[in-house]
Amino acid sequence: MDSETRSYRTGDRDTVLDITRDCSDFVASRGDGLLHVFVPHATAGIAIIETGAGSDDDLVAALADLLPADDRWEHAHGSRGHGRSHVMPALVPPYATVPVLGGRLALGTWQSICLVDLNLDNHERDVRLSFLAG
Repeated sequence: MDSETRSYRTGDRDTVLDITRDCSDFVASRGDGLLHVFVPHATAGIAIIETGAGSDDDLVAALADLLPADDRWEHAHGSRGHGRSHVMPALVPPYATVPVLGGRLALGTWQSICLVDLNLDNHERDVRLSFLAG
């Protein structure tokens, strides 16, 4: 299995960051197999969604409705509402697996691979890309 880690800066607000291009570059010329995308953080996730047409903003809004940044969370260190970031990976898991055919991601027309981060206290995120040849 081939694997590498890439780093991303997500900033100081709820973020849906499209990493599809990096994933495509990683699998280019690798043939058929599976790409596994994993974020080794307790407060971030990976989503496969449409971007650029408002769905990424809709995801941030939906997560804000489901997981408000208030004082209800028992996990209460860090910025206000930080505990919600630790619950988010139950809704947006820290991984995704995508088929690769002929060195190309077999995503649907409007699908993108995105890093989702609600943690305002950690602006640096690592994502591990792993390719398992078929």
